[in-house]
Amino acid sequence: MLVELVVENYAVVERLRVRFHRGLNLLTGETGSGKSLVVDALGLLFGGRGSAEMVRTGAERARISGLFEVPDPAALRTALDAAGIELEDGELLLEREILPNGKSRAFAASRPVTASLLREIAPLLGDIHGQHDQQALFAADSQLDMLDAFAGDAAALEETARLYREWHACARELEALDQAERDKLRLADLWKFQLREIESADLKPGEDTALMQERLVLQNVSKLEEHANVAYNALYDSPEAATGQVRLALRRLEELGRIDASLHETVEALKPAAIALEEASHTLRGYLSKLEADPARLEQVESRLAAIEKLKRKYGASLPEILGFLEEVRTQLDALESANERRAKLIQEQQRLATLFQTAAAKLSGQRSDAARKLERNVEKELKSLAMERTVFRIQFAAAEWSARGCDAISFLVSPNVGEEPKPLDKIASGGEASRIALALKTCIATGKTGAVPRSLVFDEVDAGIGGRAGEAVGRRLKQLSLHSQVLCVTHLPQVAGFADHHYAVEKREVNGRTVVVIDELSPADRTREIGRMLSGEQLTTEALKNAEQLIRHSS
Repeated sequence: MLVELVVENYAVVERLRVRFHRGLNLLTGETGSGKSLVVDALGLLFGGRGSAEMVRTGAERARISGLFEVPDPAALRTALDAAGIELEDGELLLEREILPNGKSRAFAASRPVTASLLREIAPLLGDIHGQHDQQALFAADSQLDMLDAFAGDAAALEETARLYREWHACARELEALDQAERDKLRLADLWKFQLREIESADLKPGEDTALMQERLVLQNVSKLEEHANVAYNALYDSPEAATGQVRLALRRLEELGRIDASLHETVEALKPAAIALEEASHTLRGYLSKLEADPARLEQVESRLAAIEKLKRKYGASLPEILGFLEEVRTQLDALESANERRAKLIQEQQRLATLFQTAAAKLSGQRSDAARKLERNVEKELKSLAMERTVFRIQFAAAEWSARGCDAISFLVSPNVGEEPKPLDKIASGGEASRIALALKTCIATGKTGAVPRSLVFDEVDAGIGGRAGEAVGRRLKQLSLHSQVLCVTHLPQVAGFADHHYAVEKREVNGRTVVVIDELSPADRTREIGRMLSGEQLTTEALKNAEQLIRHSS
C-alpha cells in the first residue's frame, strides 16, 4: 500500500506531500489541473522512463519518493536480497531523481539501485492503468501479455522462451556454418598452396637469426683471421705474450713467497688469471683452426635467407609470424574438413530442440486456452457489474510464427449488442466501452487465479468517455476493489467521486508569479462542495450541493 508520496520540482509541481489511505482514494480537479501528474510520478517510482522535460524550470533536479507499506514482504525478498536491500518495519522507501540532462537515479531503502530493479518489484507493489493503456488494449502483443499475466504460469513461459532461444541460436549457427563453408571452399585451394609452400621450407624457430650470423662470419673470414691471429700472438705465441709474462711473474712471486709469506695472497690472486689466459689462448687456437673461406656455403646461406625473406613478405614479418600463419591455415583446413560432421550434429540438435519447443509451446497453448475460457467468463461477469450486462467477450486463437512467446496469436473480440458477432476491440468498442473493458480486464488480471491482488491499484481516468449509469457502475466496481486493495483513481465523474473513502482535490495556483499544483485532502464539507462543482460547473448552486449530498449518501 502506498502510504505517502512526495513530489518535488516535477513539471509544474514545486512540492507536494500527500498521504494516502486504505480503501478508495479519488483525485478530482478541473481539466488541466495536474491530476495525472500524481499517476505519472508514481510511474517513475515503478521504473518508468524519465526525461529532461520533467524537471521544473530552474530546478536542479526533480525528485519523487514513495513510502510503501509491505505487510507480507516474502515475495519481495528475492529481488531485494540480490540488491542487498532490507525492509525496515514492513516499509519500503523508493526514490527517483531526474536531472536536467535527462539522466536519472533510483534508490530503494536509501540505497542506489537500477531502474530495472524498480520495474522488477513494481508488480509486487502496485499496478497502474494510465490513459495510454487503453490504446495498448487494442494491440495483439499487449493482449497476449494480459492473457499470460492472467494465466500466471511464468515457468511455462520461461521454458518456452529458453527452448526457442536455443533453437534459434542453433539455426543461426547452422546458417553461419553454411555461409562460412561457401566462403572457405573458395579459399581452400589458396590455403593448400600456402600450406605446401611453408611446410616445404621446413622452417626452424630462430633459423634466420643463426643464418644471418653465419653469413656475417663467412663474408668476413679474412678480417676475422687477421684479428684472431693478432690476439692469439698477444696472448700466447709471441715472446712478449701475456701468458708467458704472467707465468714469469707467478714463478717470481712464488719464490718471494717462500721468504715473505705476506705475498701468498697475491700469488693466489694471480693463478686464476694465468688459467684464464691459457683457456682464452686455447679457444682462439681452436677458432682459428675452424676459420676457412667457403664460397659454396656462403651461397647456400644466401639462398636460404632469400627463401625465408620471400616467405616473410607473404606471410609475416618474422619466423614466429610465418609459423603462426601456418597454424591458422591448418586450422581453417581442418575446420573445412570437419564442417560436414559439425553440420550433421547441428541439424540433429536443431531437430531435437524443435521437438522440445513444439511440445513446450503446445503445453503453453493449452494453458492459455484454459486461461482464456476462464478469463472470458470473468470479464463478462465484471462487465455485468459495469452496466454492460449483455456484452460477449471472446479470445480468438490463431497460429503464429515461432517466437520466444510460443506459436500463438490471439485477439480480444467483443460484442456489446445482442445478436452481433464478436469483433476485434478496435473495430467495435466505443471509448466508454473500451474504458470499462479495460477496467474489467485489469480487475480480472490483478485478481488472477488465487484471488491475490497488488497492494495498490492505480487508475488514471478509467471512466473516460462514460457517464450516468455506466459511471456509477465503474465507481461501484472501484469501491468493491478497494475492499481488498488500496485503490487510487483520477476521475472527472461525480458519480465515481461519490464512492470515495478519501477524496483529494487537485488545483493549479499562482504563487510568486509561478504556477504550482497543490493537492488537498478534503473534509466531508469540502468534499460535498467539490462534487457539487463537478455537477454544476463554475457556478456552485444550492441544488448542486443538495445533489452532491444525495449522491454521496446513495454511494455509501
